[in-house]
Amino acid sequence: MPILVIMRHGESQANRDNIFTGWSDVNLTEKGVKQAHQAGKIIAKTGIQFDDLHTSFLKRAIITSNIVLDEIHQNFIPEHKSWRLNERHYGALRGQNKKVVEDRVGHKQIKIWRRSFKTVPPLLDRRDHDRRYDDIGVKEPLGESLEMAYHRMMPYWEDSIAPRLLNNKNQLIVAHGSTLRALIKYLDQVSDDGISKVEVPNGKPIKYKFDPKLNIISKEYISAN
Repeated sequence: MPILVIMRHGESQANRDNIFTGWSDVNLTEKGVKQAHQAGKIIAKTGIQFDDLHTSFLKRAIITSNIVLDEIHQNFIPEHKSWRLNERHYGALRGQNKKVVEDRVGHKQIKIWRRSFKTVPPLLDRRDHDRRYDDIGVKEPLGESLEMAYHRMMPYWEDSIAPRLLNNKNQLIVAHGSTLRALIKYLDQVSDDGISKVEVPNGKPIKYKFDPKLNIISKEYISAN
């Protein structure tokens, strides 16, 4: 039976400082590095042998991935990086402190921007150019709702992850809060309204076990016990 483990990167500097991040590239904090090591040690105890690792183009996820692979002694497996696994793009909110924005627009509005499935945040006036995206012909969004992130992430699931699981190959995804919420929405069949209540904590691996047709047999956080 194929196994999928998904986890959010360790705490980033933006997580620590309560900053909207999205596609901005930020490092892990010292705590985030420790979370990544701890997650790797926890996964190692399960004895799961992975065939592939999938992560984003953002270094907080890539660094977490490398730490986890080192801890589980599976550095040799193929690593697949995709912009489709990037965090949701927070548009013009990027780089702003969440509490400052909340004080300005109110709790109700910031909750809608952060947790709604369909609402798009304020957009950037212009998009940045970055070699990592320019080289593959991808334009940085001006901003994304979770629904938009869902729709750009799902082709990667359908083309690159699900077929490997169907071939009984265990997969590991290290990505971001919003893109993992989008995947959980699909896997767990969460409603548009219900997804606002789903949280994905930093550095806490979640294990899915599937039957041969990718119906979920079980889902659980992998704990240290």
